[in-house]
Amino acid sequence: MEGANQQAQARSGVAAGDPLAKIASFMARHGIAGLPRNFDIVHEAFGGQNPELARELAALGAQPSQYGLDQLGLKHRLAGHCGMQAERLQSEALTTLSRIKEQIALGLTQKRSFARSVETVARAIKEDLNQGIDQLLGELDLLSSVATQMVNAETLLANEIAAGIDVLTQADRAARAAKGLALRDRLTGLPNRVAFFQQLDGVYGVDSTSAALILIEVPDLAGIQQQYGEEAATKLIKKLATIFRKTIKKHDYVARIEIGTFAFLFSDVSADDAHVIAERLYSAAENNLVFATENSNDAGGLALAIGHALSTDTQDGLQLLALAETAVQMARVNPRQPIIGHRPAGRRVA
Repeated sequence: MEGANQQAQARSGVAAGDPLAKIASFMARHGIAGLPRNFDIVHEAFGGQNPELARELAALGAQPSQYGLDQLGLKHRLAGHCGMQAERLQSEALTTLSRIKEQIALGLTQKRSFARSVETVARAIKEDLNQGIDQLLGELDLLSSVATQMVNAETLLANEIAAGIDVLTQADRAARAAKGLALRDRLTGLPNRVAFFQQLDGVYGVDSTSAALILIEVPDLAGIQQQYGEEAATKLIKKLATIFRKTIKKHDYVARIEIGTFAFLFSDVSADDAHVIAERLYSAAENNLVFATENSNDAGGLALAIGHALSTDTQDGLQLLALAETAVQMARVNPRQPIIGHRPAGRRVA
């Protein structure tokens, strides 16, 4: 019995410490459907990087509606909810196109009917040139009636097409906006990891030029969260994003690809140039942030680990990212040298 109790306690301990188990338990308790997008929103709230989302999720009550959850997911730009919005808009666009197609088909049928009526009247006149004026006027009245119906149908069709175009235009705008939200980091407004990889693929295009990738990491972000709280860590990341965005030029690229990691892409620069740029970014953060932590008590405070690599030393974006990450790891374990760049000769990093 004692052994069984110990095993049960061990299992409960594992479940309590398992983030997935916590999320599943929370969703079950609050009657949240087991949809991927719902898991996404609860995971984001439990992750601690979005206190506002956590508060708003709690404000939905003990049994939140699916509509409320979806609106919350869209507000915070969660990928699953943005994708759902794009699918819904696509479905609406297809429905509108189908309705316009039916209207056009109806219009063509009416035109064919009018054409046959004209041919019938013309044939009757040719075959009986001696028919009376009353009979001729009657046939012309018939044509006039058919023509009026056709004009009315064409007017309705034009209105339907105009309304359909408006719906499609709005759907296109909304779909583009949803796609844009899915490629933006909800916290900083910078491009996110998905957008970064799309940009990285372009570095190795046919007409592309050499590029430098610089990664900047906040190594002690977990310590900052523990010492100062989640809100302080969130403000720090947002402040860094603002500093970095102002430090680089308009045609340069910066994205937030991890909780505490920023990625930069610069075109037509050498390894020495990349190192100078990295130093400038480091100085900008140091001069505009005062954030002493347990692991960084120096004036200026915040410790950063920076690594950079060149696309000319690699075959694809993943390899370029791996080299830059290796350089960041070396900078992380050597705070006295916070900026390290990959050198191709002998795979040295300096």
